[in-house]
Amino acid sequence: MNRDIRLLDKTFTPYLSADSILSRVDEIASQLRQDYRNEKVLFVGVLNGAFMFASDLMKSINFDLEISFVKVASYEGTASTGVVKDLIGLNNSLEGKHVVIIEDIVDTGRTADRIFEYLKEKNPMSIEMCTLLYKSDAFEGIEEPKYVGFKIPNKFVVGYGLDYDEAGRNLNEIYQLKE
Repeated sequence: MNRDIRLLDKTFTPYLSADSILSRVDEIASQLRQDYRNEKVLFVGVLNGAFMFASDLMKSINFDLEISFVKVASYEGTASTGVVKDLIGLNNSLEGKHVVIIEDIVDTGRTADRIFEYLKEKNPMSIEMCTLLYKSDAFEGIEEPKYVGFKIPNKFVVGYGLDYDEAGRNLNEIYQLKE
């Protein structure tokens, strides 16, 4: 059975199932519960792509936390522009708090590094990155993510919050660009 999907002008093939994603999210939540038990944590979700991952992750965590969202963009179409735009939306005090950034995907690491740089200026107790997908082969950044759902090849993916020119964010599975 062919489960390929068409978004705009491109075809995508199934890559990660909804069940495998949710199972891995539960495992990451368990690791976070262990690492931050008895701590006050501020989770910072990076919009737009991390909204589904952040939602499922927060539902699996049962300790005292805050969550906020920021917006930053560096993609157009299927490629990173290499230009990270300003971070907007964070109004929480970070002073003395543990901060965990929630990303949908880390590839070059430019966006992650910009977010780390910005947040370090706010004097948090610690900062870590939690990402659903990590393209380690494409990574050129400084701050590698501590919590990783899946290491994936340097291929374009869509679904579960990730988009192709705003299409496909609502898919509950992740699809890879068909070549």
